[in-house]
Amino acid sequence: MGLRNAEAGTGRQQGARSAAVSEPAGEGHTREAVVKLLLEEGPITATAIGKRLGLTPAGVRRHLDALIESGEARAARSAPWQQKGRGRPAKQFQLTAQGRGRLGHAYDDLAGAAMRQLREIGGDKAIVDFARKRVGTIVAGIDRLARHTPEETAAKADEIAEAFSAAGFAASTREVGAGVQICQHHCPVSHVAEEFPELCAAELEAFRELLGTHVQRLATIANGDCACTTHVPLTVLTSGTAGALTPGTAGATPNTAGKPVAQPATTSTNDSGRSAE
Repeated sequence: MGLRNAEAGTGRQQGARSAAVSEPAGEGHTREAVVKLLLEEGPITATAIGKRLGLTPAGVRRHLDALIESGEARAARSAPWQQKGRGRPAKQFQLTAQGRGRLGHAYDDLAGAAMRQLREIGGDKAIVDFARKRVGTIVAGIDRLARHTPEETAAKADEIAEAFSAAGFAASTREVGAGVQICQHHCPVSHVAEEFPELCAAELEAFRELLGTHVQRLATIANGDCACTTHVPLTVLTSGTAGALTPGTAGATPNTAGKPVAQPATTSTNDSGRSAE
């Protein structure tokens, strides 16, 4: 990752264990573990980093200060809804675009040139077709959601996140209010996606197709955000009761008996998700 240095000592607590750093292997290895945690779970507090990696508060501060000084990480105050207990909101840390850039964009120039050539030969349709086939390869084997219940919708979102993680997107899910968010903490094609938003649009189209409901792209790395975040509703609207939300069956049709009606999946080749909806 280009973050190794020759300092001695790791700041690990006596007897502490961690899945990310199993043995004290030098400051450089510990720094890499901190970067990986910021990538996959950021924004995250220094206290949480210490607990996950078995580091002393001084050890965590040393690594975070070094990353911030190099421009690879940044700190921000937690939002009020994230604060637990009283007192000043805790700082949360996350990678910057520069920090993510160290994780590998070696083929961006080549990929960009190939995409531009593809557009020159086949037009915009060739780019859209390529983007859809690429996403189709990532989600191959995932069946479309058959029934809309909070549990099954959340499980399908987890399945999608796992597929994208296997493709290098460091994806995870989290429940927020009446929905679940699919968070892609890394995008191996983010620099190319800045020029070709069709790549982002194809992902969103695939999410809508697999989940059988309208989903909202709230943020994207290609647009300068810290993660690609997609909101998936866990419940669907019913007819017959104004504002009622209940589980339903994907693809259900409107009726007047108060039975579940799924929100229709919509697609658009121009919907890149590059800004909050």
